[in-house]
Amino acid sequence: MPRTPVDWDAWDAVLFDLDGVVTPTAEVHMHAWAAMFTSFLTARSAADHVAYPPYTEQDYFTYVDGKPRYDGVRSFVASRGITLPEGTPDDPPTAETVCGLGNRKNESFNQILGSEGVAAYPGSVALIVELHEAGKPMAVVSSSRNAPAVVAAAGLTDYFALIMHGGLAAELGLRGKPAPDTFTHAATALGATNARSVVLEDAINGVAAGHAGEFGLVIGVDRGAGVDALTAAGAHLVVPDLADLVQADTAEEQS
Repeated sequence: MPRTPVDWDAWDAVLFDLDGVVTPTAEVHMHAWAAMFTSFLTARSAADHVAYPPYTEQDYFTYVDGKPRYDGVRSFVASRGITLPEGTPDDPPTAETVCGLGNRKNESFNQILGSEGVAAYPGSVALIVELHEAGKPMAVVSSSRNAPAVVAAAGLTDYFALIMHGGLAAELGLRGKPAPDTFTHAATALGATNARSVVLEDAINGVAAGHAGEFGLVIGVDRGAGVDALTAAGAHLVVPDLADLVQADTAEEQS
């Protein structure tokens, strides 16, 4: 497969989304969301005597992917014409609130992560190692509050100067993707400007955040969102795997 040349020396910082870019935990998130929303809609349809349209994989990409957890819940239930109380982050997973459903999904995700673990994409590891050896500052910028645990489970913590996750963003009062705030904060923390930083994202909302923040290079990673959709959201280029961004000689040494 032909490689896509990127002059990494031209950039001061590299900002990685996590799920779907570094680790395949996007699949775990998708399964956890599907299980939670399917169960919720089934119970809600029975209670309201309304046949709500079932949750689909496309709903994940349209309403959930790349957003902070509670934003994803809020967006999806609104698509079905359902209004829920907001609740608080302390709500139990059984609560019929926005926060309760978000916590229910998170409980499912953590169960799967704990039992199955996670392995990073080999191509992503190759690029991270290459950039690390070149002394390039890197950060993870994820909407997930689970990001530190996922990075640790993948054995990659030491490669990143910062893990910007959903919990930290909330503490700092930063808006979630598709707003560029978390990416901008990470770039600044690494001593870089947006214009001199690279964003790597697989989610339409994440690519849109990179575009909104006028980052110098926004790379879409197509794990299912589609080349056209990622390009329309603002990606300067789209690759199927980060292995395509590894220098050819490095890739050959690792093959």
